[in-house]
Amino acid sequence: MQEFDLIVIGSGPGGYVGAIRAAQLGLKVAVVEKEKSLGGTCLNVGCIPSKALLESSEHYELAKRSLKIHGVNCQKVGLDLKQMMNRKNKVVSELIQGIQFLFKKNKITRFTAWGKLKSSNEVELELENKKEVIKAKNILLATGSYPVELPFAEFDKEVIVSSTSALSFSQVPKKLVVIGGGYIGLELGSVWRRLGSEVVVIETSDRLCSSMDKQISAKFLSLLKKQGLQFQLQSKVTKVEVKNKKAKVFFDGTKGPSQSITCDKALVCVGRKAFTKNLGLENLNLKTNSLGQIEVDKNFCAVHKNIFAIGDLISGPMLAHKAEEEGVAVAEFIATGYGHVNYETVPSVIYTCPEVASVGKTEEQLKEQKQEYLIGSFPFLANGRAKALNDTEGFVKILADKKTDKILGVHIIGPRAGDLIAEAVIAMEFHSSSEDLARSFHAHPTLSEALREASLAVHKRARQM
Repeated sequence: MQEFDLIVIGSGPGGYVGAIRAAQLGLKVAVVEKEKSLGGTCLNVGCIPSKALLESSEHYELAKRSLKIHGVNCQKVGLDLKQMMNRKNKVVSELIQGIQFLFKKNKITRFTAWGKLKSSNEVELELENKKEVIKAKNILLATGSYPVELPFAEFDKEVIVSSTSALSFSQVPKKLVVIGGGYIGLELGSVWRRLGSEVVVIETSDRLCSSMDKQISAKFLSLLKKQGLQFQLQSKVTKVEVKNKKAKVFFDGTKGPSQSITCDKALVCVGRKAFTKNLGLENLNLKTNSLGQIEVDKNFCAVHKNIFAIGDLISGPMLAHKAEEEGVAVAEFIATGYGHVNYETVPSVIYTCPEVASVGKTEEQLKEQKQEYLIGSFPFLANGRAKALNDTEGFVKILADKKTDKILGVHIIGPRAGDLIAEAVIAMEFHSSSEDLARSFHAHPTLSEALREASLAVHKRARQM
């Protein structure tokens, strides 16, 4: 029987990053992954391929509609969807090869098998023609999550589809209905709208991304409508019928019950659920909550002190970078007795155009907590770099404690918001004040100056207009 210091089940961002960190710390590590390719949902059918398509579709739309203002005339702009998909697949393939290289470099043993807990120190591997047991001092569960189906709209991968299928359409659907107004549905809806689909988003809430700062959410909705996406808010889907390779989506909305939309594809994006099926949790009496997530303590231990769970398997936002930090924390806890994740500074990004990014508290949360705060806001319309880019929609919003000036939250809607938010994350990690950010050099002209100006605006000192 092969023995290890750590066995990781799952090779997504949390699993492979945790495995690499454990190996760097001198542990003998094995990773068990049921799929042939490493990287999990994020790399194979999630974060990376969706961002590749978002980037490609944005280039297509720019060439078709927006480059004339720069003096660039593109005549007879055409769409080669097959090439776009090939590029997406190439990006994914190259990153998978990168993980394989890192596994080899760090001497991580990889098993292509289904991993199942047999005991607190044993994992049973279900291979093609046999079963095998491997042993470890510690076991890390990092199996991620899967898209939730609606009971009346099960995925058929042709007409009623999940986000996975929506990354690989062979042709642009004439009409696409997105069920769910969260970030996954909005990103994929944006891709296919740019490529020529008529896109309708049906959402039960009265606004998009209900956990988002309300002011940002309102601006986001306005800009997406301006781009051509259609919305049915405060509407609940009740039934989906498939006939003649088309879907008829029934919903109750503000205009009354039993409305319907007929479409070529119905994309269901109503959330994700922790993947714990057939992992052998019952063999170790590992408990799950109402969302199917494993209950863990502050050190990510699940009942047994040598069994750990991270990422989408536990509570908190289902974000790749959260899982990565948790994987690192577990590896360091095993090796050193200490591991830490600061959940107050987990950023969130929606990669539409414009992008939306945030970290920390929303204005609504501060009001609910009865915490006194000041607001600093600055529009990209007044930013020189944004003007040069011809990308001026949106603004930066900073929330700071009224007494101490400590930054409590930063919210950005605008060009490259996902990159800009990193500065805010670092500032909050070091408990910076808005004045700290305002007094720091920002190169001119850059988009980051909008952050500085918003910081100055907290105390009514914004300068650029």
